[in-house]
Amino acid sequence: MTKKFFNFCLLVLITILICVLVTPTFANIPERTIIAQGGESQIVDSQKLYESGRFAEAVQILQQAIQGYQRQGDSLKQAVALSNLSLAYQQLGDWEKAQLAITKSWDLQNNNSKNLAVFAQTLDIQGRLHFLTGKSELALTTWKQTEDIYTRLGDNNGITLARLYQAQALRNQGFNQQAIKQLEQVNQTLNSQDDSLAKAGVLLSLGDTLENVGELEKSRLALEASLAIYQRLKSPENIALTLLSLGNNARIQQKKSQAIAFYQQAFNISPLPLTKVKARLNHLNLLIAEKQLAAAQVLIPEIQSLLSPLPPSRPSIYAHINLAHSLGSLNNTPTSQIAQLLAKSIQQARSLKDIRAEAYALGNLGGLYEKTQQIAEAISLTQQALILAQSSNAPEITYLWQWQLGRLFKAQGNFTGAIAAYDATVETLESLRTDLVVVNQDIQFNFRDNVEPVYRESVALLLQNAGNKPDIQTLDKARTRIEALQLAELDNFFREACLQGQRVILDQIVDQENPNTAILYPIILPEQLQVIVKIPQQPLRYFTNNKSQVDVERTLAQLREYILEPDRTEEAQTLAQEVYNWLIKPIASDLANSKVNTLVFVLDGELKNTPLPALYDGEKYLVEKYAIAVSLGLQLLAPKPISESPLQVIAAGLVEPPPNFSRFPPLPGIKLEFDLIAQTGASTKKLLDKDFTIINLEKNVNSLPFNILHLATHGQFSSRPEDTFILANDGYINVLEFDKLLRSQSATNSQILELLVLSACETATGDNRATLGLAGAAVKAGARSTLASLWHINDQSTAVLIGEFYNQLVNNKVTKAEALRRAQVKLLTKYPNYNHPGYWAAYTLVGNWL
Repeated sequence: MTKKFFNFCLLVLITILICVLVTPTFANIPERTIIAQGGESQIVDSQKLYESGRFAEAVQILQQAIQGYQRQGDSLKQAVALSNLSLAYQQLGDWEKAQLAITKSWDLQNNNSKNLAVFAQTLDIQGRLHFLTGKSELALTTWKQTEDIYTRLGDNNGITLARLYQAQALRNQGFNQQAIKQLEQVNQTLNSQDDSLAKAGVLLSLGDTLENVGELEKSRLALEASLAIYQRLKSPENIALTLLSLGNNARIQQKKSQAIAFYQQAFNISPLPLTKVKARLNHLNLLIAEKQLAAAQVLIPEIQSLLSPLPPSRPSIYAHINLAHSLGSLNNTPTSQIAQLLAKSIQQARSLKDIRAEAYALGNLGGLYEKTQQIAEAISLTQQALILAQSSNAPEITYLWQWQLGRLFKAQGNFTGAIAAYDATVETLESLRTDLVVVNQDIQFNFRDNVEPVYRESVALLLQNAGNKPDIQTLDKARTRIEALQLAELDNFFREACLQGQRVILDQIVDQENPNTAILYPIILPEQLQVIVKIPQQPLRYFTNNKSQVDVERTLAQLREYILEPDRTEEAQTLAQEVYNWLIKPIASDLANSKVNTLVFVLDGELKNTPLPALYDGEKYLVEKYAIAVSLGLQLLAPKPISESPLQVIAAGLVEPPPNFSRFPPLPGIKLEFDLIAQTGASTKKLLDKDFTIINLEKNVNSLPFNILHLATHGQFSSRPEDTFILANDGYINVLEFDKLLRSQSATNSQILELLVLSACETATGDNRATLGLAGAAVKAGARSTLASLWHINDQSTAVLIGEFYNQLVNNKVTKAEALRRAQVKLLTKYPNYNHPGYWAAYTLVGNWL
């Protein structure tokens, strides 16, 4: 492999890693051409065309080269050209021709003396084909083979690229942390070496991967290290690409002025017009997102002048589509101007025979017609786009057009077609589940805009079409879809597939092992609140409240506000009774007749932050009649009751916050809390104040037998992982670090973590997805349940409640949900100072209630 070729590979690699907003996601792996010894002119020419995104032209030149080499009887160069041809066909989405070309290359190499370097590079391209056709595991195996060959050849550059590819394959399977580990190992190997494009490229890839999992500070450091090397090497295009990544990192951290400065620097330093366009488009999208519309308008003419002279290529096509999307967001651009941009994109894609790019352009034009209510034209364009996307194996584009088609059919009144289209969309999203959380930097992926609505709209459509009496199959489909949304939300929060391993269906537990439990699935739709109910030994049922999403969210927000104000008890009870009437009253008699004593809620939207124990029937609070738990969905990890094993507790807490964290008040009640836990007879290891450090906690977690981890310290849970933390004596433990700590425990200890207790933490105010952090940290690491609070509570009342909770678990052998219920009722009935719901209703048990 020549140095020139290796530099080209790295340039392509990092170019692909740079974010161009509102562009379809493609595999975040470097495409590589193979240059035969001597650098044949046709191969070099095809490489230049390929590098500029002119893939169809590259195909033509390579086909001519193959015929020439065949006439000359040069099988090695013919094999090289065939491998490169496969690569070009991959970019065009023609998988059949791509595989045929690579197969012919193999045949030529196997039938003649094998050149190991060419053989390894052909393997690289075969791995890429596996990867792009959804065979990530096979791609990983293939790239490990290439690493072995490069090792035999002593080709360090080849080894580096092979490991980079393997890291991408790991990411695509949802194994972000393994990918990071792989990249860190490569970086460590290169660290002692002189500056090189390889060294800088690995750091850039590492920085982008760390950003992908939310480790933004580590990402920034890696990107800055990469930038420094590129600057010393005086590589202006690579400097510009790294500046773009730094801009994206700053944007995610809400450092908007820094992000704009990075984009401006990238624009100024790049010698390539296309990179300048990317920088300006990122800048434009940021301004539009921040509603700085006047500044955005100033950039548009410049972007148009930069785009105009660009020759047709896939990157320029996506830049046109990107600009069209931005202009549509401004709402003051004539539709005809946007349509012209998209029509030009379609024309260029067809001239290049780029099926994937044509699919994306056609679908966007269909979306424009959807906005202007030209439904028939929109359907026709969307169907064309969908056929092309499916033929080019592009599920990340396919689901967008399936979803668009569903919306269009619904607008047309074709509910059967709409339901079928939404079903197909959800099926595609499920196949993309790991890809959604490792989506590469070619798209600014917004879960709330691009995925969550699919599930909600599909459920609304199912129930709306079913009328007043949906059948069991429809109800089951609706709740399964809401569960899939819950899991997708959790994956999106951690940017990693979370709930792995064997799970059981909740219905089986209710009908067979826990026949006193009912499961409720409230679903907030735009115009209605729907509730699906599973009562033991009975089929699913369903009821509707004609309350709009706006009304529901307003009532829930007001309930939470009033319940925290002691002088507004009556108003809080009135609102709590209204919510009770929505969720419980229609089935109250059925629950009583079935002797139900536990309610498990699979919550949606704003309901996730609602204090369910405080719901009120006019005489009693809900907690006085039922134990209450929250589940993430229909499935549950290993439903073993906690009473079957003796309790072994690691209890870590901070009475006094560290000196540098004076904004947090002392928590003197923690000593009483720990004393009360020990008094129950539970085996307890205490880590208090100076003993509660990150290292000490990790040491005890990895060395002691325990099934409960109890953390009494300040903390916050948010829908942003970077804002989700607990406080130790030596600083914050971020939720991602906490996840690693718990997973290290599960790797060294066969005992399951039954319960994570977070007794002084709170969910972020106004964040209806904050419970993702609360539940996810434990669930993702394999813990059965989490007990935490929706808001911070007086620590003396917390001590009493927690002490009684452990007392019930140890001495009365009840379920976790029932232990919590009894502890809450004790504060309500036995402690006049703490009987207000603000003291006891915040506590939520998430996960296994047994």
